[in-house]
Amino acid sequence: MKAMRLQRILGLVAALGVITCICAFHTTAAVIIPLEVLGHVNIEQLPTITAQSPSSLIAFPFDESFPMTCEAKGNPEPEFRWMKNGQEFDPFLDPRLMKEENSGTFVIPNNGNLTEYQGTYRCYASNKLGTAISKEIEFIVPHVPKFPKETLDPVVVEEGQPFTLKCDPPKGIPPLQIYWMTISLQHIEQDERVSMGLNGDLYFSHAVEKDSRRDYCCFAAFPRIRTIVQKNAMSVIVQTTNAILQRRPSLLTPSSARSETQLVKEEDLKLECIAEGFPTPQVEWVKVGHRLPIKAKLENHGKLLIVPRVEQEDSGKYMCKAKNALGEAVHYFTVTIEEPPEWVSEPESQLSMIGSDVLIKCSASGTPQPTITWRVNGVPLQEAPAANRKVLGDTILLRNAKASDSAVYQCEASNRHRTLLSNANIMIMNLPPMILTKEGEDYSAVEGKGVMMHCKVFSSPPSTVTWSKDDSSESVEGPRFAVHDNGSLEIYSVEKGDTGQYTCLAKNTEGSSAIDTMLYVKDPTRIVVPPEHLQILIGTTAQLSCLAEYDESFKNDIELLWEKDDMEIALNYTENSRYFVEDGILQIINVSHWDQGVYTCVARTPVDQDTASAWLIVLDVPDAPEYLVLSERKSKSVKLKWNPGDNHNSSTTEFIIEYEESQWEPGNWKELLRVPGNHNSAVLKLHGNVDYCFRVSGVNSVGRGPSSEPTERYKPPAAAPDKNPENIKIEGHLAHEMDINWEPLLPIEHNGPGLEYKVSYRRQDLEEDWQEHMVKRHSFVVKNTPTFVPYEIKIQAKNNQGWGPDPKIVTGYSGEDFPSAAPDDVAVEVMNSSVVKVSWTRVHKDKLHGHLGGYRINWWRLRSLVDSKKSHGDKHTLTIPGDRNHAAVPGLTPFSEYSLIVMTFNGRGNGPGSHPVNFKTPEGVPEKNPVFRVTDVQKHTVSLVWAPPLEPNGILTGYLLEYQLINDTEEVGPLQTVDISNPDTTKWTLRDLEPVSKYKLYLRSCTTVGCGLVVSEECTTTLETTSTLASTVGLSKSASPSPPSTPKSPVTKPTRSTIVPALLNVHSAVSDSFANISWISGGEHREFYIAYMNNREGLWKISEALNTSKNFHIIDGLEPGAEYTVRLINSRVDNSSIFEDVISTGSTGLASIHGGISTQGWFIGLMCAIALLTLIVLIACFVNRNKGGKYSVKEKEDLHPDVESQGMNDDTFCEYSDNDEKPLKGSQHSLSREIKAGDSGDSLVDYGDEDVQFNEDGSFIGEYAGRKEKRVSAEIKATVQTPA
Repeated sequence: MKAMRLQRILGLVAALGVITCICAFHTTAAVIIPLEVLGHVNIEQLPTITAQSPSSLIAFPFDESFPMTCEAKGNPEPEFRWMKNGQEFDPFLDPRLMKEENSGTFVIPNNGNLTEYQGTYRCYASNKLGTAISKEIEFIVPHVPKFPKETLDPVVVEEGQPFTLKCDPPKGIPPLQIYWMTISLQHIEQDERVSMGLNGDLYFSHAVEKDSRRDYCCFAAFPRIRTIVQKNAMSVIVQTTNAILQRRPSLLTPSSARSETQLVKEEDLKLECIAEGFPTPQVEWVKVGHRLPIKAKLENHGKLLIVPRVEQEDSGKYMCKAKNALGEAVHYFTVTIEEPPEWVSEPESQLSMIGSDVLIKCSASGTPQPTITWRVNGVPLQEAPAANRKVLGDTILLRNAKASDSAVYQCEASNRHRTLLSNANIMIMNLPPMILTKEGEDYSAVEGKGVMMHCKVFSSPPSTVTWSKDDSSESVEGPRFAVHDNGSLEIYSVEKGDTGQYTCLAKNTEGSSAIDTMLYVKDPTRIVVPPEHLQILIGTTAQLSCLAEYDESFKNDIELLWEKDDMEIALNYTENSRYFVEDGILQIINVSHWDQGVYTCVARTPVDQDTASAWLIVLDVPDAPEYLVLSERKSKSVKLKWNPGDNHNSSTTEFIIEYEESQWEPGNWKELLRVPGNHNSAVLKLHGNVDYCFRVSGVNSVGRGPSSEPTERYKPPAAAPDKNPENIKIEGHLAHEMDINWEPLLPIEHNGPGLEYKVSYRRQDLEEDWQEHMVKRHSFVVKNTPTFVPYEIKIQAKNNQGWGPDPKIVTGYSGEDFPSAAPDDVAVEVMNSSVVKVSWTRVHKDKLHGHLGGYRINWWRLRSLVDSKKSHGDKHTLTIPGDRNHAAVPGLTPFSEYSLIVMTFNGRGNGPGSHPVNFKTPEGVPEKNPVFRVTDVQKHTVSLVWAPPLEPNGILTGYLLEYQLINDTEEVGPLQTVDISNPDTTKWTLRDLEPVSKYKLYLRSCTTVGCGLVVSEECTTTLETTSTLASTVGLSKSASPSPPSTPKSPVTKPTRSTIVPALLNVHSAVSDSFANISWISGGEHREFYIAYMNNREGLWKISEALNTSKNFHIIDGLEPGAEYTVRLINSRVDNSSIFEDVISTGSTGLASIHGGISTQGWFIGLMCAIALLTLIVLIACFVNRNKGGKYSVKEKEDLHPDVESQGMNDDTFCEYSDNDEKPLKGSQHSLSREIKAGDSGDSLVDYGDEDVQFNEDGSFIGEYAGRKEKRVSAEIKATVQTPA
């Protein structure tokens, strides 16, 4: 029957549980009436303890007071009372205690004897509904621990026997710490023989003579009460013996064979075995049938086993074994783990309706099993009987509960380790629904997301909550709608159609209540441009972009935030800030290693947010390697190990090992070895007798990192050289010598002191012994050698430790001499007007007297075939490297006669030249005309003047004149041609032209081969025909042939001249401060002006009106050392330029003196006499040369060249050049000394060797220029200005 009744009760409780799940407010924890309810109706509440003192309160002597705390709440306000040691205790009766109004707390002051307050206290908080109680609070008044005053007899022990010094510390507030020290506070040394036990005693496995002392002191420390006490000093006397007998171990502690240990879960298990014996026993530990726990550790030299924070699986049987050579001793520990009480089902406060059945359950676990004690309102259950209350095991049942059954039930679970107390407020009442959520709340939800609309209800019995939409009588239903136990409505995956007004209705047996809310559905917030993962170099600027879309209604509420590693980045925009955000872009200035991490962009509105993250990886060079260690030190190597530094996200590709030595270049680090980045050691090959230290640096894709700290120094012993000299060079600068040079060993390659070289040599073509010489330098000269014969040479290094390895034999030749023969059968084949092909027969190798360098061709122009005048041109040289027998000579002048010789050369210099070969080049097309000018322009005619080409390159046959209309349109007129067949013509007038039209004019000179390059001019015909004088400008050294240009301000813009003065042969003579402009009148006298400008200042000055009848005009007041532009113009209004030149004034001093002398009559007469004498001498030389035969001197010199001059001048190779020493045009030879026969124009000695590089096929691959004739120099006694 009892079982069936209990089953029905439990079924009823389950049914009530179903109703509770439907309600909107269900109190399964402490019953707390919400403040909103208390604002509407005054509801009584049971007392609840809100604050209390800890279960143990220790009265430390250094504290000022000790509060006994007890705070509670309830309605009506609870009243407080205290029990001490089971008896009533009223703090208000003791004036020494400090009390607070409306509180159960009182304070015990530390101002006297506290012993009378020692005891166990409990607080009771009561009102008319019930009583709540606190845990028991033990107030402990510690006494000052002291060792007893006693006289201790000395401990006398025989050497080799065990003994123990007792501590017996006084009791006190744990923890207790024990130390063994001397009177001078020196710790007693402990080891395998001497150790302190857990009880504080000091154990000696066997006594030795040094144990004798009179000041063994035991100190007991109590840190919680800040106290240290000392036991009286103990004396030990060890009596020595002749021999110490060995004995098997026995245990000093524990004394028995077995023992049991009990401890509470989470405490530390400590087992110790201290043994005596001789030799000193060693202790081992095992767990019988199991391995020792992984967390177990041994201390006190293996005598103490500690298992921290034990669990149930750490219980069992443990064994210690102490053994030495004579035997062993064991002890077994049985370890039991107990547990303090833990709640399995803690009683819960409940709010139940009148007439319901109430269950209060309380159960706990622990070892031993806890005892459960029930109280109601602080009174044992049996002392407050109730007809409708029954205790069923661990559950109290209240049947058909009434309002008067409201009470505080206490459940206490305890065993010997701890006591647990829980207060459960059981309230029995009926209330109509009260909705605590505010009326008219607005909710915003995001389309596609969820939303929760609240409806918090307080009632008894629990209320049923329903939700409807837009005044509908139907409840919202469907898989997207859910009403939670607390009355809230949750809508999953909100749609736009869910927008509207919602009503929450709460009903129970006592009544009903409702509220309305509004729901608005918004567009979701989305990040459309998320940040991208970024790898960036340290010290640069990183940029992370983020762009979001959101509902238009949140335009003033949207936030775009950035987080780093889930922490928001503070943007303060100060001077030192490195983070800036603009237009959704996060900028990180001067990126450091600390900036690496995950960056998250957060786009947040009041209703939702979206996030996007990206990695920022900072790249940097590797950190310096650490912990460099040298090992395996040998005579010629050492092993170096290191720990790589952080590679900063870029794998280390290699390590660079450098060395520094202290003797030759201290402080200079040099690279020794590179190893792959996945290595952290290397074997370094070393030289002997070098004091090394090493360092390592890493390299990755960013670059090379800093170097490590250097290692300690290591100096291998001296040894013989490891290598011999390299790069041996054998040269012969003189014909009968052989120079041997080599690259010396580096200082660190000496491997020791006393380095020398053994030079060995012998002729290769003869069987003879090695000739040996010891030298300390790195060169050696073998004298009196035959010319150009092969030798074998070897060089071996040696120091004080011995010889280097066997040297390699190299081959070389002794000194070279000049070639003794010239090429034969030189032939010339004309290819075209500017290129000929030259061929010859090779010189026999016996005549080379050295290594063949190649061949050189020297040629020079004898004359132009246009006239018969002989005139030596510049000498040119073409160098053909290698063993060749032909070459092409380019760059010749058409229609000319040339002479040519061929010679070979070796390392010493040129051989003799071949017999000269003369040849002629055919005609070519002329060069372009140097002068082409428009001299007069009329309405229908244009007058032209030109000068013939300087190099006609043949017989000039005439000119080709072309012109065409080029008005400012895209179309041009047809090209008109005028064929001028008279080569002497230098003027032409084009007729029948269009007025006011622009023409382009072209002129080319022609030979029988064709016409040459074109020159062009432009002009525009006039509107009206004007009478004019033909004007010609004489070309001279100072008259520029460039077209007229418009001068700068103040000269006005030029207009077409109505009358152009006829001027011939305009000249300028310049001094340091004036210029003389002279001319020859061409006919009718006209007026004109001279304009001049300092080019640095840019300001024009104009002379007064001048007449062509006057032959010169002096411009004075010029700045010395300046450049001026001078123009002749028609008038101040029409400033068309008819002459322009740029002149430079001389510096003050000698130049001005010369200028003054040149104007003196006596000087002019002297110059005329010198000119006449020069003319006579030139005529005499010309006659004398014609008598002496053609080119006799030159041919002799070419056939027998000067040996020394060849050696000095022919050091160029594969090169084609031209001498820059060119005389001014029109300059004349001085007559201050004779013209020697060797300096005549026909001599070939004047032609130095020049080189031109050719391809393998002999084709020309360089530019060329001819060397000018050498001129006879003379001292100039006076400066003469001679017009060209």
